[in-house]
Amino acid sequence: MNRRDFLRCCAAGAGLLLWPGVGRTAVLAQTGITQRRVVVVGGGMAGATAAKYLRLWGGAGLEVVLVEKNPTYVSNIMSNLVLSGTRTLSSLNYGYATLSSKYGVVVKQAEVTAVDGQAKTVTLSDGSRLSYDRLVLAPGIRFDDAYGLTQADYAGEFPHAWQAGPQTQKLRDQLASMQNGDTFLMTIPTKPYRCPPGPYERACLVADYLKSSGRGNCKVVVLDENPSIQAEPHNFNLAFTQTHAGIIDYRPGTTNIQVDKVNRTISFTQGGAAQVINAKVINVIPPHRAGVVAEMAGVANSAGGRWAAVDVLSYESTAVPFIHVIGDASATTQPKAGHIANQEAKVCADAIVRLLQGQQPDPAPVTNSACYSPITATTASWLTAVYQYDRSSKTMVPGGAGVVEAASISSKNFNQMNTWFTTLMSDSFA
Repeated sequence: MNRRDFLRCCAAGAGLLLWPGVGRTAVLAQTGITQRRVVVVGGGMAGATAAKYLRLWGGAGLEVVLVEKNPTYVSNIMSNLVLSGTRTLSSLNYGYATLSSKYGVVVKQAEVTAVDGQAKTVTLSDGSRLSYDRLVLAPGIRFDDAYGLTQADYAGEFPHAWQAGPQTQKLRDQLASMQNGDTFLMTIPTKPYRCPPGPYERACLVADYLKSSGRGNCKVVVLDENPSIQAEPHNFNLAFTQTHAGIIDYRPGTTNIQVDKVNRTISFTQGGAAQVINAKVINVIPPHRAGVVAEMAGVANSAGGRWAAVDVLSYESTAVPFIHVIGDASATTQPKAGHIANQEAKVCADAIVRLLQGQQPDPAPVTNSACYSPITATTASWLTAVYQYDRSSKTMVPGGAGVVEAASISSKNFNQMNTWFTTLMSDSFA
């Protein structure tokens, strides 16, 4: 796949739709749907996109209620750049005003306290109860207590910063306080895990920041519980062994990771040998699972599985009818990434609109996963994959050119990364 084809693919995947007459108010489709309600829980990449396109494609007769506890969404995409000082957290904030004013989405700032799949109702923290014809859950992820650390530790001295926000700034401050010769140690859980923020990307940006700020004698130790690099292996192997050679110490196949909070050491096993490393900054990325609302609704079980099983033709739960799960919380063969969340939301929205009209979902959905990874403050790589529905396995599988990885790391990629990001976020929130 050449660059022109790749960018065309990205544009299609990002949903660059030009609606005639769109100004302050969007032109909604004429579907004949009347007096129906879809409740969307979670205002991240998946939830915001689903709410927007349900209104656009469902028409004025489809009420869409978006329930989100936070007034703004902080993008995980690009959040690693906050660590290196290239971006600020405020530059990653996205609100819901446009979804309300332009598309007519009803936005409720509240938490879900109960889901009754039989009665088809959702109870909110403000005491209200919403009935629904279809419920879309986009709850994101929650983090396990792991490696000797708890939720309080993540919020305190050992931020994982895998959810963009206060922990991102805290990890940035810890990184800035490092002295030349100190060690930054991070861990990577076994897949699947949410990306972005990308773990290998994070290692590169931390190394670049330390080197460019005159602390080239620091070490960035990466303990990966996976047997090898899981994304862009060619690009990141090049980044580890050449671009950041002498700073990044990548150790795959590590097990038995344990943090000593008092002495700030991590013990682990690699190749059958037990080891201990002392580090100035310890950035443990814990294993994670579907957000708590998925378990509350009965579509994900903490005892039986981390993610919600879905039919990828519509993202309807295989456990509870009329409930759809999209984004990081769903169990699919696609990456847990922001671009894919946007894509899943559109497939889901299209399927719900069809179902509400007595039709069947599209039998052959296609999604696109595009991702740029900054390697330094001025260069980046990219990866893209097109997924098609496979009827025999009932899963989404790489189709066409499959997974395509950039042949080089360049400043041109870095510049185009910003265009891709702006386009994607606009498609979800604007």
